[in-house]
Amino acid sequence: MKLSSRKLERGTQIELQMTSMIDVVFLLLIFFMVTAAFVRTERNLDPAIKVKRSSAAQTKMDFEPTIVDVEAGDDGRGVFRLGSRQITSTEELTDLLKMMGNKVDGAFVRVSDDAPFRMAAAAVQACKAAGYTSVSYVPSQ
Repeated sequence: MKLSSRKLERGTQIELQMTSMIDVVFLLLIFFMVTAAFVRTERNLDPAIKVKRSSAAQTKMDFEPTIVDVEAGDDGRGVFRLGSRQITSTEELTDLLKMMGNKVDGAFVRVSDDAPFRMAAAAVQACKAAGYTSVSYVPSQ
């Protein structure tokens, strides 16, 4: 049963218009190139403080990390605490930090809630001025 009355012509080929398809492909290519994110993911970033992992058979490190505590003093001005020492001036803290070793591993500035902000900022600046490669701010609990 023949549904069409047209006769099939032999030897003719169907031509497709490829111009619009190429345009669409290039538009998609440009869209994906423009919207792609070329930022390194957070898990690939290097941390500021390096942690050396050692086995139990190895000896303990000679140096402990430098921890500067910033606390509110009795007079409300605030004090720096480095180990058992209490320091009130930023210059004295900087001089003391310059004498300490192990500057490559960085320093921690631990600040209590009631300490003045300027003291916390001064402690971070003192660590940087003393030559520490990285300084981490840690809120005290």
